[in-house]
Amino acid sequence: DRSLVFIDGKILVTDKNWIRDHVHVMKAMRHWEYDLKSFLDFIIDTQREDGQFYELIKQIDDVHWSFVNEDCYVMYPEDNLSLVRLELEADIEYLVVEGAVYLYKTTGDDAWLKKVLPKLEKGIDYMMSDEKRFDKEHGLVKRPFTIDTWDFTDENKHRKIAPDSPMSIMHGDNSGVYQAMNQLAWLNRRLGNEEKAQEWESRAEVLKENIFKHLWNGKFFIHQLHLNHNGLDNLENERLSLSNTYDINRGLTNTEQSRAIIEEYMARRERTDCFAEWFSIDPPYEKFHIYEIGRYVNGAISPFTAGELAKAAFNNGYEEYGWDIIQRFIQLVERDGTTYFLYDTDGKPQPEGGPSAWGAAALVSAVDEGLAGINDVGVNYDEIFFAPKFPVTYYTELRYLTGYEVTKTMVDVRYILNDKGMRYDIYSPAKRIQAHILLPKNKKCKTLLIDGNEYAFTSELVGESSYINFITEANKKLSFEILFSD
Repeated sequence: DRSLVFIDGKILVTDKNWIRDHVHVMKAMRHWEYDLKSFLDFIIDTQREDGQFYELIKQIDDVHWSFVNEDCYVMYPEDNLSLVRLELEADIEYLVVEGAVYLYKTTGDDAWLKKVLPKLEKGIDYMMSDEKRFDKEHGLVKRPFTIDTWDFTDENKHRKIAPDSPMSIMHGDNSGVYQAMNQLAWLNRRLGNEEKAQEWESRAEVLKENIFKHLWNGKFFIHQLHLNHNGLDNLENERLSLSNTYDINRGLTNTEQSRAIIEEYMARRERTDCFAEWFSIDPPYEKFHIYEIGRYVNGAISPFTAGELAKAAFNNGYEEYGWDIIQRFIQLVERDGTTYFLYDTDGKPQPEGGPSAWGAAALVSAVDEGLAGINDVGVNYDEIFFAPKFPVTYYTELRYLTGYEVTKTMVDVRYILNDKGMRYDIYSPAKRIQAHILLPKNKKCKTLLIDGNEYAFTSELVGESSYINFITEANKKLSFEILFSD
């Protein structure tokens, strides 16, 4: 899905010319792509004065620019291109922040960060203040009535926000802004702006309170809270939409709440007629715009839900379920030779509708940050949260590599398991490693050795899964040996 765009004298490397898809795919492609910056910089540099970002570049003969008012597009006639913001979208500003974090982690470029940070903050301030974007009564971000994060309404006459547009509050928009606020806190802290960091964290907590107050039903987040209309039916409180999986991985939920959402997916797997529980939405609408049940995002099965759900499962005590999702998806890829954007409820591909790389990236990320548990909590892996889950696989010996090709940064992990214990050898640039290591079922750690020397650790249960925790300084290569109790 990689493509080049030639606009305004610039060459941009993009994924599908759409910043949403581009950032979702950055979740994986940041590990091997050489140009993560050009398209993101263009979107940041063309920010509207009020803080709104544009989102997509299309040929002028493409209809997207005609869906919105004049203040939501910019024409580049010499390039035969238009830069467009589909006005009803409520996810662009927080996705630009997410993309900026992905990029910054691969570079550690503080000069770039100082330049773009005010614009990133302006975008989130816009989402939290503009009357088209923010509902003051509930203290939450709003959008026209769409399916989860998608870009069309039931009527689908345009992509504008009109005075009489049916408006709703969708949990995923708000978890995205919540994550962005915490990311802005982290970015400010990187630059030594502690007071600003605390301010963003305080605002994030207020937003979180409002999300749970109005959108949490005790098991998961309801699909839409309708503001000036009644929706299409009375099922919104039991409608499970794809952003529930993102909500977990954006840090909105604690372990108990995360497990409740995961358990809802597991329960629906048992009773669904679909081939998998990775719903775009469940139950679907009888019909939404032109889409019947099971077509497109009105109930089709999505790999991005699968990937986000697998990562959430790996990181919240349902490691075997996470591995099960990965294995089931491997079977689909082996069957088809590729990954598709969506699947019919019986498992047949729905190739139309979007980039397959979006779902593929979510699955890659689930393996990288969930199963392998290699999380860059600094920049260029100078600090790692290491939380591998390899004991749930059938492997007793393996090697796993990740990193950033653009800076030639590598993390190399070797794993071996036998009856007496298990061992991880880690080669990385990390100066500090926070370890949270899953033990095999029915095993306890008697002794931890780091480079052959006994080291203190603590034990933790996540659900029914046993972990050991420790923090250590690092120097290129470390060996962790976990010896089991007899």
